[in-house]
Amino acid sequence: MNKPKIAILRWESGHVPQGLLQLETLPGNSTNPASYPFPVKLVEVKGANTETVIVHPSQKLLADMIDISRRLVEEDGIQAIATSCGFNAIFQKALADAVNVPVFTSSLLQIPFVQALVGQNRAVGVITANGTLLTREHLHNCGVTDDMNVFVLGLENAKEWSKIFDNPDAPFDMEKVTEEILSVARRSIQEHPEIGAIVLECTDLPPFARRIRQELDIPVFDFNSMIGHMAMSWSILNLYE
Repeated sequence: MNKPKIAILRWESGHVPQGLLQLETLPGNSTNPASYPFPVKLVEVKGANTETVIVHPSQKLLADMIDISRRLVEEDGIQAIATSCGFNAIFQKALADAVNVPVFTSSLLQIPFVQALVGQNRAVGVITANGTLLTREHLHNCGVTDDMNVFVLGLENAKEWSKIFDNPDAPFDMEKVTEEILSVARRSIQEHPEIGAIVLECTDLPPFARRIRQELDIPVFDFNSMIGHMAMSWSILNLYE
């Protein structure tokens, strides 16, 4: 088998909420190797968890991610670095500046591309794990400017989904969490009919992208569309070789 050329920095084992562990079993999830038609290297980062990535982004964690990324490039021949949580967008600039291979911490990097596709008269909808914690700094670090038409809709008020933050040891009712995700997607169009495409911030949402496309009948971009684009750019898929 070919050696992995993309490394995905993931949360530390034992620090992942029970509901997210259930979602990891679904094809399309960022930490499920079955999601990719090419090998990837999943790398645990000690101390990476909800608190240090999403709630209170940690500079120590960033320093550790930089050290790990440099070693992956120098010792393992990794050609691109990704992360398993879209809120790592807060670290995008610093991490990309620190290593000499492409870094894509978050599917939010696709927002400028998607805005150009739909035009300035239409908008980009962003569905995120928690809209109250997704800041302008996250967006700015991914090249999103204030003149772009971006609407952020979060899952923080979805009772089942919020177990990630409120009750991380509790499992998900998968039917309930699926309906919550689809409900937020429907609401995005109801509240903002000018939305021409959706970007899913959370790397646990790609398994639901097909259902969202069917519900809204518009393009949906996610972590997998981003990592696929990167794989194509490096010919990791070997489609034309």
